Amino acid sequence: MDNFPLAGILLYVLGGLAGAVFYLPFGRVRKWAWESYWMIYALVGLIVVPWVLAWVVSPNVLKVLQAADGRTLFWCYVFGAMWGLGGLTWGLMIRYLGVGLGLAIGCGLCASAGTLIPPVFQGKFAALLTAPSGVATLSGVAISLLGIVLVGGAGMSKESELPEEKKKAAVAEFDFKKGIAVAIFSGLMSSAMNFGLQSGETLQAAATRIQPVTSDTWKGVPVLVVVLLGGFTINCLWCLMLNVRNRTAGDYTNFSTPILGNLFFAGLAGAIWCSQMIFLKVADTKIGPLAFVGWSVLMSSAILFSAILGIFLGEWKGVSGRTKGLLAAGLAVLVTAVIIAGYGNKLKGEEDRQLNHAAPTAAQKV
Repeated sequence: MDNFPLAGILLYVLGGLAGAVFYLPFGRVRKWAWESYWMIYALVGLIVVPWVLAWVVSPNVLKVLQAADGRTLFWCYVFGAMWGLGGLTWGLMIRYLGVGLGLAIGCGLCASAGTLIPPVFQGKFAALLTAPSGVATLSGVAISLLGIVLVGGAGMSKESELPEEKKKAAVAEFDFKKGIAVAIFSGLMSSAMNFGLQSGETLQAAATRIQPVTSDTWKGVPVLVVVLLGGFTINCLWCLMLNVRNRTAGDYTNFSTPILGNLFFAGLAGAIWCSQMIFLKVADTKIGPLAFVGWSVLMSSAILFSAILGIFLGEWKGVSGRTKGLLAAGLAVLVTAVIIAGYGNKLKGEEDRQLNHAAPTAAQKV
């Protein structure tokens, strides 16, 4: 397979953009309880969009799933369910910390755990240290973590500087202590998404083998539908429980509310969120063996765009020059990390070409 590292990095960055802005349509939902619009978001983003995509681009998806071994399906589903637990509290994290700070901390933890743990468990981590491409890639991950620390430091500085009324003006329910606790749980649990996506290699191989075959670009779609099904299960059960407990199940048929608009905007949030996972899986096919770093690039990009969005939303208004400097430094470091990660993938492509060129042909062997 021909790899196109720069195209892959660009797709990761676009996925990060989607991850940063997916929450915005919720602001247009009116007179619905959180659990009601979150249910529609989950239904569209975790079931409807991935399955519609699967029917369009992966004609053998059902055959692939039927032929899959139970262990692979189990772990993809379980990791998706773990992500679901983190995803449920993602909105709460933003509620308490705001878009800029909340996503910086949550995505930061999600990026570090989701990037480094899979290659360790797969026994591939040591091999990364022996190749220039692996060293460059891991350096990009380390630098991204530094950027995350700087952005988080800016958030803590903001917390100490602004009076309570200014914090509430930008983020109505700002609560740093509650928010940081939620962010730690949400970030770590959400990293399981990458574990699930990286656990489906046998499904991807089957997708390009079983007739009618799925193209190499879309071979990750069968993995995606299983992982997201796990996530939907948790989100659906939780929202239904809240609908019953809070007596809000009538929201879905309450025509005294802007019901069509609510369905549209909640569903739009789900579709935007799902697009980041689609970008991720397609980008993986362009990157090749270093695809594990895509999670870090995706999360770093989400932090970058969410911080910029937070600035436009006024979440950093009134802070000192020192805090603004920390934020700017963090964003600059994150951009640098993405560039270095891209350079690592470029080196990997050159290493592969040199290896293929050095390998003897069949005629030479004879």
